Amino acid sequence: MARKTAQSAQDILMADFQALVSDTEKLLEHTATLAGDQADELRGQIHESLIKARETLQLTEESLQERGKAAVLATEDYVQSNPWQSVGIAAGIGFVLGLLATRR
Repeated sequence: MARKTAQSAQDILMADFQALVSDTEKLLEHTATLAGDQADELRGQIHESLIKARETLQLTEESLQERGKAAVLATEDYVQSNPWQSVGIAAGIGFVLGLLATRR
């Protein structure tokens, strides 16, 4: 469920940023020819796109923080319930990292 929500938020974020880039390109193309109300309208559209992108980025950040906290809690629970296995896994990872470090 969380993975689908994160993927959906990521897709929305990408679409918002693509819209932002598109609007910025339009602004750059029309800067020389637009004046007055047309320029203000285009700036308003870009501003709205920026607001949407910021909101989506905030939601994505919150989702990632929640997933990170859940992963930390799951890891802590595993280590608490299986301390010797955790020590063995840590020792194995340390050994492999030591081997890789001495090869260089």
